[in-house]
Amino acid sequence: MSDVLRTAGLSKHWGAFKANDGIDLALPAGARHALIGPNGAGKTTLINLLAGVHAPTAGEVFLGEENVTGLAQHQRVKRGLTRTFQINTLFAGLSVLESVVLAVCERTGASNRWLNLLSRRREEIAEAEALLAQLGLDGDAEVVTRNLPYGKQRLLEIALALATRPRILLLDEPAAGIPAAECAGLFDVLAALPPDVSILLIEHDMQLVFRFARRITVLVGGRVLTEGTPDEIAADDRVRAVYLGESGHG
Repeated sequence: MSDVLRTAGLSKHWGAFKANDGIDLALPAGARHALIGPNGAGKTTLINLLAGVHAPTAGEVFLGEENVTGLAQHQRVKRGLTRTFQINTLFAGLSVLESVVLAVCERTGASNRWLNLLSRRREEIAEAEALLAQLGLDGDAEVVTRNLPYGKQRLLEIALALATRPRILLLDEPAAGIPAAECAGLFDVLAALPPDVSILLIEHDMQLVFRFARRITVLVGGRVLTEGTPDEIAADDRVRAVYLGESGHG
C-alpha cells in the first residue's frame, strides 16, 4: 500500500454533536495536502484524531499498514507522525538552539545525557543549527524561547517538528502570527522538504493553500464535502458557496 497515512470511517462525537463523521482520508508518500473548510468544520478535531490527542468515537487510523488507532501521541511520533504544537511550550526556558538540540537528542536517544560533555553533542548541535538556518532562525539561536515573538515561535515549532525527522507532518495553520511578507518563504521551505516527508496542513489563507497543495480536502459540518486538485477545488461551486466566498475564516 502506497498510502503513508489513511483513515477509515473516522468519527468523533460529543453527545449529539458530530465534530467528525465518517471521514475517509488517504495521504500518499510525499503528499502536500491541505485541509480547508469554514469555522466549525472539524478540521482541528481531525488533526487531533490523527495525532492521538483524541480517541475516535468510531473508525481507524493507519500509518502505512499499521493500525495506530489505539496508540498514544508519543508512540505515533516515534513512528514518524509529528504535529507542530506538541513540543514548544515544554522548552520555554531554554534557548532556541537548546530547544532544537534537545529535540534532536530525544530522537537519537541521547536526551538522557544531553547536558554531559559538549563533544557528545556536536552532531546534534550541527543538525540543530542547520534546521535553524533553514527556517531563518539562526540569528535567534541564543534567545530564550519564551522571549521570541509569536511568529518566530511558530517557526520554532516547525523546527522542533522537523527535528523528529517525521515521515508525516501535521501543521495546524502554520502561518498564523507570521508576518505576511515571511509566509511565502515559510511555505517555500515546507514545499522543499524531502519527498519522503508527507504534509497535511490546515490553512485559511487560500493563496498559500493553492500555491502549496497538490490536493485539497474540503470539510463541512464534520464530513468531507469534496477532494481534488487545486484547480478542481477552485472551480467547484459548492466550495465557493461554503468557503471560498467567505473572508478569511479557517
